[in-house]
Amino acid sequence: MSKHFRAWKIDEAQLLPPSVQDYVPEDHLSRFIVALVRESLDLSEIAASYRGGLGQPPFHPDLMTALLLNGYASGIYSSRRIARAAEERADFMMIVAGDVPDFRTISDFRKRHLKALSGLFLQVLKLCAKAGLAKLGHVALDGTKIKANASKHKAMSYARMQQREAELQAEVDRWLAAAEAADAQEDGLHGAKRGDEMPTWIADKAKRLAKLREAKAALEAEAKAAAEAEARARAEAEEKRKAAGRKKSGKTPAPPDDAPDPKAQKNFTDPESRILKSKDGFIQGYNAQAAVDGEAQIIVAHGLTQSTSDHDQLVGLVDGIEANLGRKPKEASADSGYLSEANLAAMHARGIAPYIATGRAKHPADDARGRGGPLTQAMRSKLRRAGWRSRYRLRKQIVEPVFGQIKQARGFRQFLLRGVDKVRAEWAMLCTAHNLVKLAKAA
Repeated sequence: MSKHFRAWKIDEAQLLPPSVQDYVPEDHLSRFIVALVRESLDLSEIAASYRGGLGQPPFHPDLMTALLLNGYASGIYSSRRIARAAEERADFMMIVAGDVPDFRTISDFRKRHLKALSGLFLQVLKLCAKAGLAKLGHVALDGTKIKANASKHKAMSYARMQQREAELQAEVDRWLAAAEAADAQEDGLHGAKRGDEMPTWIADKAKRLAKLREAKAALEAEAKAAAEAEARARAEAEEKRKAAGRKKSGKTPAPPDDAPDPKAQKNFTDPESRILKSKDGFIQGYNAQAAVDGEAQIIVAHGLTQSTSDHDQLVGLVDGIEANLGRKPKEASADSGYLSEANLAAMHARGIAPYIATGRAKHPADDARGRGGPLTQAMRSKLRRAGWRSRYRLRKQIVEPVFGQIKQARGFRQFLLRGVDKVRAEWAMLCTAHNLVKLAKAA
């Protein structure tokens, strides 16, 4: 007896035309995003930027916002891949309702409204807090290094810039001298042309020389600004010493050098990115920061810096939590990268109980670099006294899975945009998408 199979109805026409939403399950993330965009998010800032009735009508801001948010929440970030998904994937097809925007339209919408899109983080965060997903009992802070849209091999040190500048200038000068000497003899060979056109190769070298000088000037300006800041700090410290009547001890330090470090580097593709040390070695990238609530792993504050150090990020993140939600967390934990006397004092001044490691992650109460100040010593004793029961142990299970979900589960390994302001807005969109996924699961 032959086996009977269910009929394959690929060629069968449907009596009634289906709705685009019929092909997406009721509990699918894309349906939640569409409902959220249409009913809860305020997109008036985006809509107000469109004026005049001339030309082809633009795509609706709700459609484009939902399309981008669904892409980021699904691990699809490129405008080309989002446009392709709108033709091939049911959830994206449901959002665009068969009217697929071109990838350039998607890219231009993101660039044009980047600031407003990054501002959606606060709206989504407040919805998470309203749903009871952000209690602010214990908040964990951490940073992760993410590659920039630039190769570290496109960076050059200041010393190499000086050497290469001289080499390029010599090549350009040699060609110009030779061209000037031979100009009178070559008029007959060039016909209607002037005879002094710059060859393609020399024009390229001239552009490279200009770009190199621009990067070199930027490094010099940064070094000068750093030297001036250090000089001001020394002057303020000297005034405080005189006002306190304390005697001057030790030798007078040499004035700060305003010359760039020969090893200081500048990248030609994304000049604002930096060489950072990560677990995978040195990368050209940015240091993305997040403060995560322990209740449901909701990101309650975010930041992004060019520096490999986390020291200067703790106070900004903690203050960002209060600015976003109107209240402070009761406890905050962070690894040893955030440890400093100033940070511990700032936490105590804000009435927040800090749990900051004084050593490496496996031994948070150890510190091979020295005993530190009184607040550091008190923190070391506090962690050592609690042992495995310390609240510090919550840090790893709260914040590190969030970075794993963003980088591994949703596959975000490299920023698409360039420049620290644009990258900072892109990180805000990633944090928004993360919170959206958490909110959808709790709904």
